[in-house]
Amino acid sequence: MTVTPDLSVVSLISQASVVVQLIMGLLAMLSLISWYWIFRKWFQIRAAREHTSSFERDFWSGGDLNTLYQSAASARHETGSMERIFEAGYREFTKLRTKSHDNGAIIDGSRRAMRATHQREMDDLEAHLSFLATVGSVSPYIGLLGTVWGIMNAFRGLSSMSSATLAQVAPGIAEALVATAIGLFAAIPAVVAYNRYTHDIDRVGIRFESFMEEFSNILQRHLR
Repeated sequence: MTVTPDLSVVSLISQASVVVQLIMGLLAMLSLISWYWIFRKWFQIRAAREHTSSFERDFWSGGDLNTLYQSAASARHETGSMERIFEAGYREFTKLRTKSHDNGAIIDGSRRAMRATHQREMDDLEAHLSFLATVGSVSPYIGLLGTVWGIMNAFRGLSSMSSATLAQVAPGIAEALVATAIGLFAAIPAVVAYNRYTHDIDRVGIRFESFMEEFSNILQRHLR
């Protein structure tokens, strides 16, 4: 009577060596963490785009700058990135205008304030993207390490047998290949999300920079 080996994924994982199981566990943990940041960054970038579009509509509708500034300053933690950039620039503009008559210095100071806030906002948007990049680049190699280790154990076990058949070799190789599959499962979503989010953040950053230039021109006209 021939007994067919159980080649289900659960069985292969449970029968794998301790080292391969540890590698699989590490990959599963990396995958779960990367999925958490994939969803977290998706919500964050979507909110940044929505806040930016909303503030652009309010700003270019011709409203009073003082009113916009008071609105941004009174609810700073609930506003979007572009609104905080505007607030920083206009606050510095009003402060320097009362202390200096050098229009160039006033505009430069306002630009520096906006640039500093812009950098903080971009750093916040880009936070943890490097983790996704790391998972995407490293996970296949970690899975390959588990595969190599599992195949070594499978062939080491066969070395004590006088004859080996495919049925005897298949389970050991199959359980080793599961590690590579888990590594790819962790890497592919992380790479796709990293590339997509990097593109989206670059687009948002361009909108911020364009606004800073246009707002600086508006402040220059106010000084004249």
